[in-house]
Amino acid sequence: MIEPNRQGEVWVFAEQEDESLNEVSLELCGKARELADRLGVGMSAVLAGWNVRELAYRLIAHGADKVYHVHDTQLEFYRTGPYARLMCQLIAKHKPQIVIYGATPLGRDLAPRVASEMKAGLTADCTDLEIGDYTDPKSKQIHKNLLLQIRPAFGGNIIATIINYDRWPQMATVREGVMRLGEGDPKRTGEIIDEKIAFNDFDAAVKLIERHREERKVNLKAARTIVAGGGGVGDKASFQLIHDLAGAIGGAVGASRAAVDAGFISKDHQVGQTGTTVRPALYIACGISGAVQHRAGMEESAKIVAINWDKDAPIFGVAHYGIVGDLQKVIPLMIKAIKERAK
Repeated sequence: MIEPNRQGEVWVFAEQEDESLNEVSLELCGKARELADRLGVGMSAVLAGWNVRELAYRLIAHGADKVYHVHDTQLEFYRTGPYARLMCQLIAKHKPQIVIYGATPLGRDLAPRVASEMKAGLTADCTDLEIGDYTDPKSKQIHKNLLLQIRPAFGGNIIATIINYDRWPQMATVREGVMRLGEGDPKRTGEIIDEKIAFNDFDAAVKLIERHREERKVNLKAARTIVAGGGGVGDKASFQLIHDLAGAIGGAVGASRAAVDAGFISKDHQVGQTGTTVRPALYIACGISGAVQHRAGMEESAKIVAINWDKDAPIFGVAHYGIVGDLQKVIPLMIKAIKERAK
């Protein structure tokens, strides 16, 4: 266990694959910069891999003061053992007070292993991070400037704030898309520190024989316009209306968990707490009731249009424009109007 270090840095684990940074790493740099400034400490990133040193400049542009760079053939492709080893050794050496990871498949695999080895706490799937104080109800001791790890709990019905005041570093994984991605400043300067890690035979126990990658069919995070369908669409055949409307306005197709679970569309299209968090310029919710789990993934859209037959549906509470009616009738009328206007 590492003793609390109030002057320790705020770290981001910079996830990369095939010499390309995962966008969530840059999103986290912006938030980590805010946290570090609030604490009055430095903000750094850990970048590991093979021939990835150039990526350090993007991390610096997005707020990192230092980038701890590890270059080793063992790190060319992600394996839990070597990556956990390097994180634990770097944490033990530099003693950061906060370490955050993206809540990606890689981050969800790596972060618990590191937390277990360092005997530190870990909060998964956070949707926000803040700095605040905590008063122990028994001892009345005040713990200042702790990481407030905020995430939905009990199926999204409450928002929990989790703190860790005695076992550091304070660690969390953060969902993709919930932190805003800044533009970055290419004129920022920072320090790249090359680190060496002492790997052992156990780290190489798992060998990569073959790699198979399946590209995502849709990139909802990058879409400017999204038309999403929910369980209220009715059936898979009727879901074609969602595709038709998206095609008419040049948008991407999204869905609620109810629609995905019903088999109307694949999970790649799911928006919400257990799907993708999006912030498009226009979000059209069709037949979506607006459960809190879905709203958590789309309520920061610039403009929200809701179509639902139930005038009391929660989705109307976050919509800028609401249409109460049967989507089977409303959507064809919208498509017709859009096509006529385009002539």
